[in-house]
Amino acid sequence: MFEALQHHPFGVRATLDRTVVLAYAAPREKLKALIPSFLELDTYRDELGFVAMAIVRTRQLRPAGFPVWLGQDFWLIGYRIFVRYRNAQGRRLRGLYILGSETDRRRMAVLGDLFTHYRYAYKRLKVEVSVNNFSLDAADGSTYVHVDLRPAGIAQLPESSVFTDWSEARRFVGPLPFTFSHDERHDSVLIVEGSRENWTPTPVTVNTHHSSFISQLPLSTVRLSNAFSIEQVPYFWKPGVLEPLKR
Repeated sequence: MFEALQHHPFGVRATLDRTVVLAYAAPREKLKALIPSFLELDTYRDELGFVAMAIVRTRQLRPAGFPVWLGQDFWLIGYRIFVRYRNAQGRRLRGLYILGSETDRRRMAVLGDLFTHYRYAYKRLKVEVSVNNFSLDAADGSTYVHVDLRPAGIAQLPESSVFTDWSEARRFVGPLPFTFSHDERHDSVLIVEGSRENWTPTPVTVNTHHSSFISQLPLSTVRLSNAFSIEQVPYFWKPGVLEPLKR
């Protein structure tokens, strides 16, 4: 029964009030070692892949059909790799493989592990958001992100970016609608598709940033290459689809 719950048996709705994403480029072969063999990296110039830290203020998360007042509000940090998967119909799907997740609500850490394979952990977070600024600081010092939200006249990329301009970077901003997990017991891939409205990303300036989660990954080098923010996105996750793998 517990295993069945982790297969996303029902749809889920939420509003993503504020999303701030920092995407880091890393060597292809290093990232490839962190994903299941049935997935392929979504690469840039066939040399680099991307691991991202997505910070999301999630509001009114609830099973589809449940009243809004039963929804949960929380902050989430998701660590994910950009990947692709060719399904049984031959369609090439673009999406994410989740390395880990952190939330500032103990209840969500428990529910997250009950209903997903996204490896939830509780973390005390202090988050402040104003018209011009966004800041997140973990109580244990493991994570901090300070961002200037004011849009520049010309979209700016981090100095360490591997991209030449925002139009090039925009191809890796998403949306990446699919999330993939490996059901090792049944040798199957669990595919969860998300749909959204109002996906209008805006590049932002990162003043300071650090993630112990990312720095402890065996990647040798990472380069902050993209940073953007999105506001007020209604989101719906469809029930999961379990697809046997062909070996």
